[in-house]
Formats: sequence, C-alpha cells, structure tokens
Amino acid sequence: MSIDLGHSRSYIQSISSGRALPSMSEFLYICDYFNITPVDFFDTQSHETLLVQELNDLSKNLSKDDLNILIQLSKRFSTN
Repeated sequence: MSIDLGHSRSYIQSISSGRALPSMSEFLYICDYFNITPVDFFDTQSHETLLVQELNDLSKNLSKDDLNILIQLSKRFSTN
C-alpha cells in the first residue's frame, strides 16, 4: 500500500504505529485506496462498512420496484 501511494515501504507502518500522521491529502488518498469516504473511515457504528458500501453501490442500478423489494427485505431482517 505504501508503494501504491508513492511512498517508501515503511510509510503506512509509521502511520499505523503512531510515529507519523498523514497529511489531509494523504488521508484522502488512503480513503480512496480503500474505496471509502472519510465519514466511513471514522464510523465506529458500522462494523461491516465495506459490505454496506457494496450494497449501496449495487442498489444504485436497481429499478424502483427492486429498490422497494430490497427495502422491505431490509425491514424484515432488521426486526428479527
């Protein structure tokens, strides 16, 4: 990942160990690397952020009828 972001191999290790902090622009690149938003990065409520993001992405291509079915299924599952 460090190399993909254009840094030395130890860049991400330095951040994860607390020895360094990324700049705001680097933080945004890291979020982009993981295909998440900064809000998703700091979301402590959702343990399945990537799965929720995938569902959200897939739902963008659904018809109105299919979205209504998905909503009804979601409501049914969330009450069990």
